[in-house]
Amino acid sequence: MIQFKKVTKIFYPQTVALKDVSLRISPREFVSIVGQSGAGKSTLIKLLTAAEQPDKGQILLGGWEITNLKAGDIPVLRRQIGVVYQDFKLLPRKTIFENVAFAMQVCGVSNKRINQVVPQVLKIVGLKEKSDRYPQQVSGGEIQRAAIARALVHRPKILLADEPTGNLDTLNTKDIIDLLLKINEFGTTVILVTHNKDVVNRIKKRVVVLDSGQIISDQEEGKYVL
Repeated sequence: MIQFKKVTKIFYPQTVALKDVSLRISPREFVSIVGQSGAGKSTLIKLLTAAEQPDKGQILLGGWEITNLKAGDIPVLRRQIGVVYQDFKLLPRKTIFENVAFAMQVCGVSNKRINQVVPQVLKIVGLKEKSDRYPQQVSGGEIQRAAIARALVHRPKILLADEPTGNLDTLNTKDIIDLLLKINEFGTTVILVTHNKDVVNRIKKRVVVLDSGQIISDQEEGKYVL
């Protein structure tokens, strides 16, 4: 379970990014966090991954308070949360397999374990047959699939997808959203951050709307109306 309790974040001197936000997300949920640019979506993600700390309120993750984590606990938190961004952040001189494996190597995982897990994850995202290709040799949609695979290698309880389809065409957008829904069906909590109302309305899952740092709507199987 994820819980925000009256969370406020201010970027001084005067920018209120989030104001008194209270939000509860249950395990295995698929939730879209939507809103226009500057609504507070990215700040919410940064707080959840401990990239920023709130000025007021509490943030709980599975009963663990992460509001003011010690620096040594942040890597432990981030292994429980997979993050996918709009800009794919793949290393151009590494193959798809090597890019995904790298996320495990930096955490000291053995080569034996890497060689077991990476093919499994690439199969889930539909890239097993392209594991030896470089990012420039595959499509934008396939690059994003590789980024999702990289986020999944630690088997996180939560997957945060921050504008994952922002650089993709309509067909690839559909494929990525279908993949996120599939991952959710496996039991992973998925939080999709987007401003794309067509994507959200197609998913037909819970929709939380942010505006000027506050939640103005929270609906099960909701729609995002501008």
